[in-house]
Amino acid sequence: MLLDAGMRLSEAAGLHVTDIHLEHEFPYVEIRPNTARRLKTSNSKRIIPLVGNSLWAAQQVTANQDDYCFPRYAKDGYCNGNSASAALGKWMKSYCEAGATVHGIRHAFRDRLRAVEVPVDLIDQLGGCSVKSVGMSYGDGYDMRTAHHHISHICSDKTSHIETVLR
Repeated sequence: MLLDAGMRLSEAAGLHVTDIHLEHEFPYVEIRPNTARRLKTSNSKRIIPLVGNSLWAAQQVTANQDDYCFPRYAKDGYCNGNSASAALGKWMKSYCEAGATVHGIRHAFRDRLRAVEVPVDLIDQLGGCSVKSVGMSYGDGYDMRTAHHHISHICSDKTSHIETVLR
């Protein structure tokens, strides 16, 4: 879920099945607070188009769940992001270069978007980052069609390979 969506680990770990919308013309995940976890900032509430690995993962986790996508780490009133981080970190030690971190996946997402020339304000919108100027806070941001168009480019070039992402 993290590779092509740029979510924070705790955002993904606390996802509810109803946060994933696969039936839409452009499938997406809705990042919003729920009874398992809060969000880091007010800008963290957002919609991210699902493409590539993240779309595949969303299809897998919603197929057999009826509550939280990752019930091992989330239930009403509780989200254990630390446990999810430890498990993913352990997996990464076996399959990634030394020094690779879970949070590095989020940084790599931004780099991959830059590599395909996605506008910086859309990168910030997708990542749930705070606005850097008053002008950036005007309007509603990018619509789903435009966001999907831009984010889909990270899956169609050399930046989509997992080895590149996890370096």
